[in-house]
Amino acid sequence: MKVTINDKMIEVPQGTTVLQASRLAGFDIPTLCDHPALIPYGGCRLCLVEVQGARTLQPSCTLPVNDGMVVKTESEKISAARKFVLTLLFSERNHFCPYCQVSGGDCELQNAALKEGMGNWPLPPNWQRYPVDASHEYFVIDHNRCILCRRCVRACGELVGNFTLGFEERGAKSFLVADFGVPIGQSTCISCGTCTQVCPTGAIIDRVSAYRGKVIEVEHHNSICLGCSVGCGIDVLTRDNTLVRIEGDWSAAVNGGVICKVGRFLPLDEDRQRVTTPLVRRSGALQPASWDEALYEIATALKPLVGNNGSGVAAMASTRLPAEALYAFKELFGREFHSHMVTSTEEGVTTGLAAALADELGKSFEGHLGAVQSADCILNIGVNLADNHEVVGFLVKRILPQGIKLITVDPNANPLDPQAELALHPQVGSDVEFIRGLSAAVLKAGLAKNPVEMDVDAVLVTAAMKTGLPVESIEAAAHLLALADRPAIIFGKGISAQTNNSTLKALVEFARLIGALDEKHSNLLSTKGQANSVTAAQYHLDQPLKINGHRAAFIAIGDEKPTKRLIQKLENVPFLVVQASYASQLTAMADVVLPVTIWAEQEGHYVNLEGRIQLAQQSITPEDMVWTNQAALEGVAARLGLRIDGNWKEELKKRVSMVEIS
Repeated sequence: MKVTINDKMIEVPQGTTVLQASRLAGFDIPTLCDHPALIPYGGCRLCLVEVQGARTLQPSCTLPVNDGMVVKTESEKISAARKFVLTLLFSERNHFCPYCQVSGGDCELQNAALKEGMGNWPLPPNWQRYPVDASHEYFVIDHNRCILCRRCVRACGELVGNFTLGFEERGAKSFLVADFGVPIGQSTCISCGTCTQVCPTGAIIDRVSAYRGKVIEVEHHNSICLGCSVGCGIDVLTRDNTLVRIEGDWSAAVNGGVICKVGRFLPLDEDRQRVTTPLVRRSGALQPASWDEALYEIATALKPLVGNNGSGVAAMASTRLPAEALYAFKELFGREFHSHMVTSTEEGVTTGLAAALADELGKSFEGHLGAVQSADCILNIGVNLADNHEVVGFLVKRILPQGIKLITVDPNANPLDPQAELALHPQVGSDVEFIRGLSAAVLKAGLAKNPVEMDVDAVLVTAAMKTGLPVESIEAAAHLLALADRPAIIFGKGISAQTNNSTLKALVEFARLIGALDEKHSNLLSTKGQANSVTAAQYHLDQPLKINGHRAAFIAIGDEKPTKRLIQKLENVPFLVVQASYASQLTAMADVVLPVTIWAEQEGHYVNLEGRIQLAQQSITPEDMVWTNQAALEGVAARLGLRIDGNWKEELKKRVSMVEIS
């Protein structure tokens, strides 16, 4: 459609709003309630424009373009209207700019007023005292600064699907509330912090970055979150080589800007002690040393173990390490040391069975997150999406109001149960019988897309007996999925951590029966584990750690927290090297400790749960004695006279992956 804006004619697709068209034409229109990630609302009336032929000024954010439309974005009439809107907003609450943490460039309300030439309040505020809700662990709500734009409410519902925030009363008495008026810290808030990122004023501020300077004066680093295997795009804000804030990257393909507390708040809430210099055990105690001394001790102890029938050194690396570091780790201990025990901290729990099934099938069988967002019926089995891989849960929850059917299968109560069409709680350990029961129910109803031979009545009876569920419940779930046009299945550690592949194979077969998996597409997706779960599986770093007569162990734990189980396994190893960012019980046991970078101090690639190869960028500079994980491994190899050759990306694709890598 052709539209003329401020005497400039442009062409835009049908459905484009006047606000979007104006921005495409290079004209800035001030807004407050509008946000690119949210459905246009038209509440603040700051974006008013003149449209030829219209009797009154029109809100540009909700007005679609018509062919031949003529628009003015600036005029005396428009300016007067905007000043009037801003005057009322400033007078409605207590906006004392000099005392606000977002004053000076970060506040959209203040910026809009200054753009209109406003230097004072034309009307005084009503001086009514509004409360400050400081009950939340990570952020504060100051109702004095709220402009009722409802961005936070809409983001909580539209983007996160949590619907914690809302408004009570009407007009000037409108008031932001959590749930039914409880303090935000006692509400159903899941601490994702999306509301803090979309708030245009200082009404919702996070506790970490508040009053640490203007956000317009920080450095921005587009990176990815390493909290889990989703691989959300993030924007890391730093100042003076210090982390200030983490926000979601609105342009990120994986998450579209939405992140959870694991990505936004927890990395800034780290209180562990850093390891900043190599440590070598002397006279029974760890003593500071140089890198040269530490590498000498390692080389002295490990050189006799090179080869050694593969049983000399046991090695384990964190799945939070970049692909480049994991490749160097595998090459060093797998190819050069010929060790039979080279694995990752996940020990294949989240990906081992799926990787083995991909080997058996000779092809990938999992799909992408897009299948979740476009599904009309979702089976959630073996994973609690409210506590793990939360952003996947957001993608599910936010589409449920559109009439999407959700089926949760969990032996325990699942937080998504109240929003599910069916919430089933089978007996622990009955997953394979339950899934086979679903397949039998689909076949019995004649709804299978790819029928197979099965004694359906006998299988259903067995499923009911083993799961403790009525046959009617199993059939109801099967019918919902089989009758869906776009069914999707999300599974997690409850399926992937089992002792054999029978359950996963049954799930794949069921996906084929209902049309969620065929030769051309897959709507089957596992949540996997940490940031580089897929990479570790591709490098065959997926076997259980077993210390069986090994004379040394090398643990590249990075910035991951060691588990009690790992610490217990390594208690009696004669010589222990720990490559770590933080001090822990594990480093206290070590003979040599190598200080390495945390997630924000290194650059490297990660493969997320849907097979995307993504780059995590360095945001801050480490101390001089702290090396990257890859550099530390290469340093060990060089001191031993060993080589790390090859290409990490080529090696990544040598093994058939459970999900296509791109």
